[in-house]
Amino acid sequence: MLRGLGAALLLLVSAPALAGEPVRDCPLATAPLGVSSPLSDVLMHPGGPAALESVAPDLVTGFTRNFGGGGLPPGFANILSVGSLLEVRSDGNALKASVAAKLAALPITDAFIAARCARYDHDRPALPKADGRPQVLVFEKINGFRDNPSVDAARKRLTAIAATRGWQIVFTDRGGVMNAEDLARFAVVVWNNVSGDALTLPQRAAFQAYLEQGGGYAGIHGSGGDPVWFWDWYADTLLGARFIGHPGRPQFQTATVTLTDDAITGGATAAFPLLEEWYSFDRNPVAGGAVAAATIDEKDYQQIGYRGESLSMGYHPIAWRKAIGAGRMFYTAIGHRPENYDEPHAAALLAEGIAWAMGTKGTKPND
Repeated sequence: MLRGLGAALLLLVSAPALAGEPVRDCPLATAPLGVSSPLSDVLMHPGGPAALESVAPDLVTGFTRNFGGGGLPPGFANILSVGSLLEVRSDGNALKASVAAKLAALPITDAFIAARCARYDHDRPALPKADGRPQVLVFEKINGFRDNPSVDAARKRLTAIAATRGWQIVFTDRGGVMNAEDLARFAVVVWNNVSGDALTLPQRAAFQAYLEQGGGYAGIHGSGGDPVWFWDWYADTLLGARFIGHPGRPQFQTATVTLTDDAITGGATAAFPLLEEWYSFDRNPVAGGAVAAATIDEKDYQQIGYRGESLSMGYHPIAWRKAIGAGRMFYTAIGHRPENYDEPHAAALLAEGIAWAMGTKGTKPND
């Protein structure tokens, strides 16, 4: 019966109930609060909102710890900091020192540690038995902005790619999968629009070691799109560039995408128009050793952010690859619009990028 469904086996690993002690090894567990803290952490602290109000009464008016998350995690407050709110105010610099002092004075209690770590998990999912085919893990733990149409469309496309390529594919939203034993079986871990800090300190270490020792990473759209990062290695070493925004006037615009990398395309060249939410980054990842797999032509659209700021990069990679130690990474910023997972060129770019990250395309990481 499964053979009749295609070569890929889609297995969505369910999230078991949390058990045992609360998570206490999240990255910021005992860190003092400050302007660089996640906004959600400040808002959930019993004294946090009052501390902010005492200095800037209107700073978080209308904000809740899970705003943008439908009342429950995930939410935008997990991918913003207090400092990011101050940056857009004319008096932000003047207020920064006072806000920092007020927040630093708040006690870090055991109850607060448990609350700020509650969005992480130690749940190790029961993985299906490997069946001899190349193994692909799709990671979907989202603590920040979750765009369900994008996540669902990507999952559907990844399932189709796996069926065509003959891969066994496993989906999970549990951070506990990031351990050396479980990761060792997978040729690549695909982060499906993962937004928000998702891994505990041991999980971070396991994932980093997996990549540096020869594993593969493929990131899709939102996996590189947080406005504030709380894991520098992921942003600066793995991705090699930090998201600075996307156009807001309008949000979706058509630009020409040019495929530029023979290792990904097999020598095929193509330029095609695509309507998308175009990410801009604080630096050109190629300058940090990446190879651009696709670029966009900035002459085709307005690089103006929501506040009127320029988002122009000049030379503008929109997908790239590089070595991470003995491993490989591939990232594509294409993928906000669900329709783009069915666009032939974009779908092929995603498939070939994942295949390269798996090490199945016959090139060394730095080729």
